[in-house]
Amino acid sequence: MFFEVIIGLRFPNIMEGGKLPWLLVNEIGGIRGILHSHVPFLKKHFHLITMKEFLEDKKDVGKKVQAIYLWWHKPVINKELLQSLPNLKVIANSGVGMDHLDLKLVASFGVKMANTPRAVSSSTADTGMALLLASARRLVEVHNISISPSMEYCEADILGVKVAGATLGIIGMGSIGYKVALRAKAFEMNILYHNRTRRKAQEEQAVSAIYCKRIDSLLQQADFVMVVVSLTPQTHKLIGKRELELMKPTATLINISRGAVVDQEALVAALQTGVIGAAALDVTSPEPLPRDHPLLKLKNVIITPHLGIKTDKASYMITEEAVENILAALSGLPLPSEVLPS
Repeated sequence: MFFEVIIGLRFPNIMEGGKLPWLLVNEIGGIRGILHSHVPFLKKHFHLITMKEFLEDKKDVGKKVQAIYLWWHKPVINKELLQSLPNLKVIANSGVGMDHLDLKLVASFGVKMANTPRAVSSSTADTGMALLLASARRLVEVHNISISPSMEYCEADILGVKVAGATLGIIGMGSIGYKVALRAKAFEMNILYHNRTRRKAQEEQAVSAIYCKRIDSLLQQADFVMVVVSLTPQTHKLIGKRELELMKPTATLINISRGAVVDQEALVAALQTGVIGAAALDVTSPEPLPRDHPLLKLKNVIITPHLGIKTDKASYMITEEAVENILAALSGLPLPSEVLPS
């Protein structure tokens, strides 16, 4: 209700009735569709049109669509689609990462773009810490033992890693990375971080974090390395064979960014040969991995299906933030979370 009031105050012309702007979505429900629980909220602000409905009448519908809401990268944005939407003003993405979009292509059509950073940071940080703890205490392995018929095990084989007092190295200290640091401090971890720009002194002090100008220094010292960067040409395979060999043989790599940030072939080799101790991955490349991929067969790996922001509250907040960006664009106002092509 509070958000509805804010929307009404910020965009009175749109809220005062008249024809609702047309919003294109991939589908409603299904694997890659917007959630049914979000539909009533979206319908208060937009006339919803699915890709199926659009493709059935492209010529007429295409002229009416003013905005697109991407849910899990769908619908796919390409030149053909952009050419068929002459009145498109804005594309809002559900989530932070924009690597699935050709930003320069979209901008060349005069279309604005936005993501939803405010809604995702806490839930993604929670996922990162959950993976760290699950890997450290070998929760998947011991769960499988607990439900096995025999329940036979050697205690030495299920010993985990103590988290309190261990060193966490965070690669990427943006809003998500910083919230990871806040959680890690509560677990009494020592925190190192590497980032393009150093955080303010008071921010470092608040989480007792130490800045590593060189990523190599972080990798050599950390017991847990968590990757929290956006996927760009500069971060593609940021963690490769060389970086893995710098890590401790007992270290755990946690990836909550994008799968392509890690060289997966090098990671498989490192895990199989004891170069590092374990990995916990919320992202892979591709997603999902082929069912015969070697990462799926290793006991020292935990893989989750891009859980990052998948909570009921976070997903709804994402839609709210997306709506705020879309309405701002349609009203000629600055977008709260605009993304510009680099």
